[in-house]
Amino acid sequence: MDRTVLWKAAVTQAVAVAALSIVLALLLPHSFFDHWGWVAGPAAWVVCSLITARVLALPFVPVLIGAAMAGVPSVIFVLLGLHWLGALGAIALFAAWCARLARDRGLATRAV
Repeated sequence: MDRTVLWKAAVTQAVAVAALSIVLALLLPHSFFDHWGWVAGPAAWVVCSLITARVLALPFVPVLIGAAMAGVPSVIFVLLGLHWLGALGAIALFAAWCARLARDRGLATRAV
């Protein structure tokens, strides 16, 4: 696992998730998330993971697989009413996936 990629992935994903969350919260009413959050949340997560893949020069498909796997455990937190705690856990898992992916693919030296 490449620790440099781990931290860059974690920070990039966290910033992307925070920025997109703020934009969506400003543009859409709270009722939208009550009704469509189950679609908007995963879609936003995918968009943010693609941003992270682009910034770190990682391949999109393996990154999307890791994003999906990291997002699954966060569903438990959402069901418990701890959405943001689940997001933090998902970011940690996703960053670890990206770091391992970079190491396995020999891309760690190319990460920005």
